[in-house]
Amino acid sequence: MRDTLPLLDAIHFPALRRGRLQTLQVNIGYRCNQSCVHCHVNAGPNRTEEMSGEIADLVLDVLKRRRIGTLDITGGAPELNPHFRRLVRGARACGVRVMDRCNLTILSEPDQVDLADFLAAERVEIVASMPCYLADNVERQRGKGVFDRSIRGLRRLNALGYGRGDGLVLNLVYNPQGPSLPPPQAALEDDYRRILGDSYGVVFNKLFVLANMPIQRFGSMLVSKGEFDHYLNLLQEAHLDANLDGVMCRSLISVDWQGYLYDCDFNQMLDLPLAHGARPRAHLSDLLDDTFESHPIRVAGHCFGCTAGQGSSCGGALKEAAA
Repeated sequence: MRDTLPLLDAIHFPALRRGRLQTLQVNIGYRCNQSCVHCHVNAGPNRTEEMSGEIADLVLDVLKRRRIGTLDITGGAPELNPHFRRLVRGARACGVRVMDRCNLTILSEPDQVDLADFLAAERVEIVASMPCYLADNVERQRGKGVFDRSIRGLRRLNALGYGRGDGLVLNLVYNPQGPSLPPPQAALEDDYRRILGDSYGVVFNKLFVLANMPIQRFGSMLVSKGEFDHYLNLLQEAHLDANLDGVMCRSLISVDWQGYLYDCDFNQMLDLPLAHGARPRAHLSDLLDDTFESHPIRVAGHCFGCTAGQGSSCGGALKEAAA
């Protein structure tokens, strides 16, 4: 796989500093039951990296000490980590809002048949990958059979009350099929709601549109096809300074499976860690004593993926695109 960091590091991006820490985003392992083309983590069935119980306990300690309001759990398929459910229970017991970045097909794995019930019982907010409402497009990006399994997963969640306005939140995530900007979020959400509802009886709360990041599997594909420079130019030309105040790295810290800290999940995949004093890498244990507020954020060319057009973050578009 081709490393895109040297190319990205050569691209200037405006300086940013961290604000108040509101969200701890924890990647608890790179193992996944899928291998998606757009995956910026390069996750898959053969990855072995996973967070230990000791680090999971430290996550809970930090949430309590720092009174962080949101725990955003990601992977891989985070549910495959053996400490996932203990982490969820511990955070919810502290009154923390918990988000699970779920690929939907994990709900039908033989050893996860009770997963949907567990998530509902703990009132976990689900952020579910659903890159299109058309089967062919989903399977081109995520693999054969994924669309049908995703629909079954959504129906299962709906049956438990998710997406129906009673507090069980189900949000979907859209990624473009290739090196292009995502369309306006509100209009696409209307299309998703209409087609998934009419064709499959599926309901959900919101649709998040995310730009594909030129790193890991997707970035390597761009390089191999000679499309890397074109895509970066597209992102740069669509950059809006107005999006800088809303980027997720201002209020979020990303934690890897070993407990090291990053400004965002994308920096984690590029191995651009937060520094701490004279040490090149900050660790989760440092968060017990320091929130890193006002610290400079490490930026490079990939950051234009968050500020191009309507903007892109873990919570979807930052603003609606101009008409």
